[in-house]
Amino acid sequence: MQLHVVDHPLAVSSLTVLRDERTPRSRFRPVLHDLATMLVYEATRTLPITPVTVTTPLATTTGARLAAEPVVAPVLRAGLGMLPAALGLLPEAHTAFIGLARDESTHRPTVYLEAVPADLASRPVLLLDPMLATGGSVLHCLRLLLGRGARGIIVVSIVAAPEGLSALEAELPAEAAAELTVVTAAVDERLNDIAYIVPGLGDAGDRLYGEM
Repeated sequence: MQLHVVDHPLAVSSLTVLRDERTPRSRFRPVLHDLATMLVYEATRTLPITPVTVTTPLATTTGARLAAEPVVAPVLRAGLGMLPAALGLLPEAHTAFIGLARDESTHRPTVYLEAVPADLASRPVLLLDPMLATGGSVLHCLRLLLGRGARGIIVVSIVAAPEGLSALEAELPAEAAAELTVVTAAVDERLNDIAYIVPGLGDAGDRLYGEM
């Protein structure tokens, strides 16, 4: 598994605002968008491209375009907060949706929506989930995406816990784990006894959309 921590000063500054419990929802949303843009920008650095010829006002030159239409898959509901940033950079991307609810007693995900293309072979796939905590939700999504032919999946998270990262490496097939990339703004200290990331930033879904 490739782990990329984006520690650019602007990313660190945005993450600080998101961590602050005093940050209101009206501020949390745009700052999450800004940080997600930085993370997706870095996550797409290695996407395959193909050369194209373009004519400028002065000459003909060689440019490039993405070799395949990407797929961005936000994990509902918190991942929706990252989707506009991803589509802003990848306007031609296909959007898949995976809806998971957290069981507060078992800390495991319950599935309520899977709207994903049947064939993901040869297409770059970015999985958007602000909080990589236990890894349970991301593992469910990765297995679904892998089952539809995705390879070299990129997980984009605002913050990650060491326990979640370890779970991805331990529970995925060896080949899938080796091809996986995780892009995040921070790897935090640990999970607490109710499986929340510490120091974290609280429940991203609640801070984006209000408590359910």
